[in-house]
Amino acid sequence: MAVADNRQRFMPLPDDRLSGRGQPLAYPEAVRLVNPVEPEFKGEVDDKYQYSCENKDLRVHGWICMDPPMFLSAHYAGDDLVPKFEQGEAWKKVFGPVFIYLNSVMSGDDPLVLWEDAKIQDYQFWMKTDENGYFSINDVLTGNYNLYAWVPGFIGDYRNDVSITITPGCDIDLGDLVYEPPRDGPTIWEIGIPDRSAAEFYVPDPDPNYINKLFINHPDRFRQYGLWEKYAELYPNGDLVYTVGISDYKEDWFFAQVTRKINDNTYQGTTWQIKFKLDNVDQKGNYKLRVAVASATLAELQVRVNDPNTNRPVFSSGLIGRDNAVARHGIHGLYWLYSVDILGALLVQEGDNTIYLTQPRSQSPWQNLMYDYIRLEGPPI
Repeated sequence: MAVADNRQRFMPLPDDRLSGRGQPLAYPEAVRLVNPVEPEFKGEVDDKYQYSCENKDLRVHGWICMDPPMFLSAHYAGDDLVPKFEQGEAWKKVFGPVFIYLNSVMSGDDPLVLWEDAKIQDYQFWMKTDENGYFSINDVLTGNYNLYAWVPGFIGDYRNDVSITITPGCDIDLGDLVYEPPRDGPTIWEIGIPDRSAAEFYVPDPDPNYINKLFINHPDRFRQYGLWEKYAELYPNGDLVYTVGISDYKEDWFFAQVTRKINDNTYQGTTWQIKFKLDNVDQKGNYKLRVAVASATLAELQVRVNDPNTNRPVFSSGLIGRDNAVARHGIHGLYWLYSVDILGALLVQEGDNTIYLTQPRSQSPWQNLMYDYIRLEGPPI
């Protein structure tokens, strides 16, 4: 399997998932290899989701094998949309833009040459700017497009309001594009980095009984199996409490707000606390809480201020998200940005204030939130 330069390995065999060779885990795609055909894999977790990748980084991926597979699946759209081919029948791909490339080497040659060759063939219709903000997107197919962008270090999305028409041989200069990120007042405190990912937060070590050796000392440590169960181990008697000015989000903010397992088939929602002090409070002013969510799975975000027991929260997102990023070993999914008004009258001057973030949905272990970035702004100056 080759997914990236730092994620390549020989894979367990299909037979390793059979009874007696693989121990089923929390979902069908994950097994612990107890008696694999190749002894070197014994004790490891085999889970296809550990080889998932962000679309922007998944420029090339594929299998290197002696018996080439066919790139077909009914997984997303059903069998009705799966192409059917007869032996020798010519065909072409009509879905995309995804480029299918087949290559080969002679027997005895280094198979990873195929990976290096495939990387040369890639193209995608997106680009990172240079350090001065300049960019060029080449070889775009003809059609009408909108331009979207986001800026690491800033919340929100940029959208160019003018439709862009691509014709053969065109060269379009868009001029200066200016993004004004959301802001009402000065920053009082902030947690995390606004980069649409939860990677900067605390990712625990995996249970040594459920590891994938590929991700030991790997930057994608969040891809290890079972990390969601570590939350209850770290917080056995209560939920996460983060104190502004004392806590460190790299060590004290768990990477996902997951449900808490209370017995074999029952879970409960969790409430995280952000504690902070204010020297001065504008009792008539309007404060703004910016909550950027990196992923949500059948979850709800409720915000309360200084009273965790009020029936009606200051804010509720309602049911959001189907990313399943935690179970699929991702560190983000679709991006959500909420701007929550907090009346100054709810805050305490020269005393302790607490913002409560509750995720109450708890029918399964997979209902959760990942935060990207949280910021409290004072009233406009």
